[in-house]
Amino acid sequence: MNRAIILVLDSLGVGASADSYKYGDDGSDTLGHIAEYCESGKADSVFRQGMLNIPNLQRWGLVAAANNSRGVSMPLKQHINPKGAYGYAREVSIGKDTPSGHWEICGLPVSFQWGLFPDKENCFPRDLIQELIVKGKINGTIANKHASGTEVINEFGEEHIKSGKPICYTSADSVFQIAAHETHFGLDRLYKLCEIAKKLVDPLNVARVIARPFVGENPTNFERTANRRDLTTPPIGLTLLDHIVNSKGNVVSIGKISDIFAHQGITHSVKGESNMVLIDKLIEQMKKTKEGLLFVNLVDFDSKFGHRRDVPGYAYALEQLDSRILEIESHLEDNDLVLVTADHGCDPTSPGSNHTREHVPVVFFSKHIKQMDLGERESFADMGQTIAVHLEVESLSHGKSCNLQYY
Repeated sequence: MNRAIILVLDSLGVGASADSYKYGDDGSDTLGHIAEYCESGKADSVFRQGMLNIPNLQRWGLVAAANNSRGVSMPLKQHINPKGAYGYAREVSIGKDTPSGHWEICGLPVSFQWGLFPDKENCFPRDLIQELIVKGKINGTIANKHASGTEVINEFGEEHIKSGKPICYTSADSVFQIAAHETHFGLDRLYKLCEIAKKLVDPLNVARVIARPFVGENPTNFERTANRRDLTTPPIGLTLLDHIVNSKGNVVSIGKISDIFAHQGITHSVKGESNMVLIDKLIEQMKKTKEGLLFVNLVDFDSKFGHRRDVPGYAYALEQLDSRILEIESHLEDNDLVLVTADHGCDPTSPGSNHTREHVPVVFFSKHIKQMDLGERESFADMGQTIAVHLEVESLSHGKSCNLQYY
């Protein structure tokens, strides 16, 4: 079996989808707006200044993909012609959440609406919270609203420490999140509470329950830790991962991929606390695993910068990733195929803190790939189908291969 690598730049959308207006996201453009902010100087920081500088990702085809999607060239420090195969894809799944985006990449679009909580105070059903209190043996919950994860901890963290009541909140995604202090409340206790919560929200068709542990004693030093845990509804059918495993191949999860797929179709899982650590883990696995799929989610783009509307941080993270591309390239073998994509958008220049409905980049690179314009793809599933062809596993139920060419 050949080897494939999927790099999901979590939330790096490349322009609003035709149906973005249905989600209140008309005009969103994560990568394009970041580049424009860099040009204007609004993204300058102590870490980076000036025009967005991502020459290696440009060379692979990321910028060409984005320009095709947005219909106009974005401002960058330099112009570099693409060497890979590039295009963009529109999502057919309903919504703009993480599981749907990843599942669709792997050939399993989500045709139903996940359960959502209304955007109002005390947004959770009273019976749900009461059952959580009784079964979780807690003395109540606080927050119980739509909120940014960092802001809700700053607002309620001290009350949580004093009262022992966990912080419960949600977003525009299908998610129930519980934040609690790692030492004052306890990490294992938080995980057990989230397991109880997942059983309680399953009848509401809520996709995920997320444990959000944090440390610190007050808003000046509260900080979420890397011990996040996602409890996700299992995929509703077979995905690319299942087809690989059924063909006796390896599927290595790097980051939160195993959580997103409820550990279905995963042969080995590796965690890491930041994008750069996850790239370190990827390179370690490239040295060890010579066939099958290495599947990486670079979550910082979304959780640290997109949701927090941190444009300078997002730009710097992109430039950090770009600085590692040559290192990744140096470990590619003749039978390797790399895919760079995203699962949704999270435009840091947009109001609020929610995901944005956008096209995602479709960028394939290998040692011998021919430069190709793949155009607009009708589904994220085209990417998974292309990888299925490369790995010579059973065809997926959805998606059309991009029919890559090599020399």
